Amino acid sequence: MDSFKVQDLLEKAYALFNDRDMEGIIMLMDPEVRWPNGWEGGYVEGHPGVRDYWQRQWREIDPKVFPVKISQLGDGRVEVIVHQLVKDLKGNLLIDNRIRHLYTFKNDLIKNMEIEN
Repeated sequence: MDSFKVQDLLEKAYALFNDRDMEGIIMLMDPEVRWPNGWEGGYVEGHPGVRDYWQRQWREIDPKVFPVKISQLGDGRVEVIVHQLVKDLKGNLLIDNRIRHLYTFKNDLIKNMEIEN
């Protein structure tokens, strides 16, 4: 997958996440995606796992992530430095930081994502 296509896909994915367009972003993921549960720990698997995780998360907190830098790594993964803002449902700021997301792709879809602080 070329770097321009990867950047477009990831920018779209973050925008869809911030807009809470769950079905839109799910369509950018491999059906057997492995996704980190950054809220509770561990990983979730597949579209149903991601959907369930985000539904539970969005009922409790209001996270937003904004890509700051997208880079192709030598091992084939893609690194995204994101500005993360997490608020409670009343609008109180809980987290304001930058973290690192690492992606792998399969057939032009997101196959795996990892979070590194």
